[in-house]
Amino acid sequence: MRRRELISLVGGVAAAWPLAARAQQPARPLIGFLNSASPSAYAPMVAAFQDGLNQTGFLDGRDVAIEYHWAEGDYDLLPWFAATLVNHKVAVIISGGGPAALAAKSATTTIPIIFSSRADPVQIGLITALKQAGSNITGIVSMSDGFVAKQIKLMHAVAPSATLIAVLVNPSNPNNPKEISEARGA
Repeated sequence: MRRRELISLVGGVAAAWPLAARAQQPARPLIGFLNSASPSAYAPMVAAFQDGLNQTGFLDGRDVAIEYHWAEGDYDLLPWFAATLVNHKVAVIISGGGPAALAAKSATTTIPIIFSSRADPVQIGLITALKQAGSNITGIVSMSDGFVAKQIKLMHAVAPSATLIAVLVNPSNPNNPKEISEARGA
């Protein structure tokens, strides 16, 4: 072997060594984030979520990676987004709201799903019991019984001469029948 070939070989090995060492490092866990709304509406919650990760030593981009999927009110996208997260082999799915959690539940029985919802998760078929969710699903429920009625009473106090109040809902949201019933009762 000639001197030039030897120098090229040693130089190539030296240059490739850090690349090979980096390639052997384990991949960062991937967190799937699934929400039926738009990112702008949830910016403070996403910031708090990332802050919580940081406080426990998980920095996005360094220790974990987060893949966000926002349906922006188009609930028909949720099953596709959930399947995408499953195909990307996420370690966990964080879902905001009942529709996103239901889509995640339909997509996997093995990946942990953490949800937050205003809807009754038992009533919409997300879990079997509040005491013990069972399977791969857990979460936070902030049921708001009477909340819509309180909103209508507040509107009436602000505009007592109003004779017609409209309630806008997404027809695909599983919590709507309950809220519409509350609104009619109020």
